[in-house]
Amino acid sequence: MRLLIADDHTMVREGLCRAMQQAGFDVVAQARDGEEAVQLAEIHRPDVVLMDLSMPVVSGIAATKRVRKSLPSTAILVLSMLSDETAVTSALGAGADGYLVKDCTTAELVDAVKQVGAGEHVVSPSAAENLTEPSPAVRREQLVAITRREEELLRMMATGVSISEAANRLYISVKTVKNHLSSIYEKLDCHDRAQAVLKALRMGIIQLD
Repeated sequence: MRLLIADDHTMVREGLCRAMQQAGFDVVAQARDGEEAVQLAEIHRPDVVLMDLSMPVVSGIAATKRVRKSLPSTAILVLSMLSDETAVTSALGAGADGYLVKDCTTAELVDAVKQVGAGEHVVSPSAAENLTEPSPAVRREQLVAITRREEELLRMMATGVSISEAANRLYISVKTVKNHLSSIYEKLDCHDRAQAVLKALRMGIIQLD
């Protein structure tokens, strides 16, 4: 199995590389930030990407979303210090196949890589216990249900565009914009535009340039 390791800490990357090679995996590349992770993934097309979340240039959430879009057959396993609900749901919503906290053992990491590489989903117990949703898979399906038009509208709302202006830009009626917003509120469990935009940003559904 071919792996790409993305982490901004050199010692962590080198340690993971040695551990994965000793376990029989082929580490084809190492990335120092999210942008490099996306570029190297597109070049090497690994079976699995080990993705940190807190990285410079481009966040792990944004990188995960981009890799998922360009390489749908590549599995993505997030390995992070974070275990809170926002981090986990954001990663799964962006397209990650698994989420492990960095307090896991090497054996647990090896097993998780094998599982996501085989098409399964993995969430470490320390992360899963912080989820309020009954099933991470259900939560992910909710996030994926955001349509392209809804995502476009969310990006506009994030930059302060009014409903009427959004209608003009999208060549649709104000009523249709409001219908899209109602759908977004329901999918993201929000009550207003500000809350929806904030949640979409935290989950990696949209990014600001």
